[in-house]
Amino acid sequence: MVEKNVVIGVDPGLQARPAAQFVQKANSYSSEIFIEKDQKRINAKSIMGLMSLALTKGNEIRLIIDGPDDQEALDDLANFVEGRE
Repeated sequence: MVEKNVVIGVDPGLQARPAAQFVQKANSYSSEIFIEKDQKRINAKSIMGLMSLALTKGNEIRLIIDGPDDQEALDDLANFVEGRE
């Protein structure tokens, strides 16, 4: 299991198209992937769960990933969220 706090750098945040792209990336990994914000944890492979967090640029979230490709997923998804991709 790997975890990392990241600050959202994608403009305007993980809403609409960026959220759909994030979920598509998350679903390409076999690991379980979760996002935590303000003590709320959602399955990052669910567009509805992700949208329920209303994540905007500058918010800090915690990525929690557990599975056979967890480090690869963490690196890829953290880069996407931080806007480095």
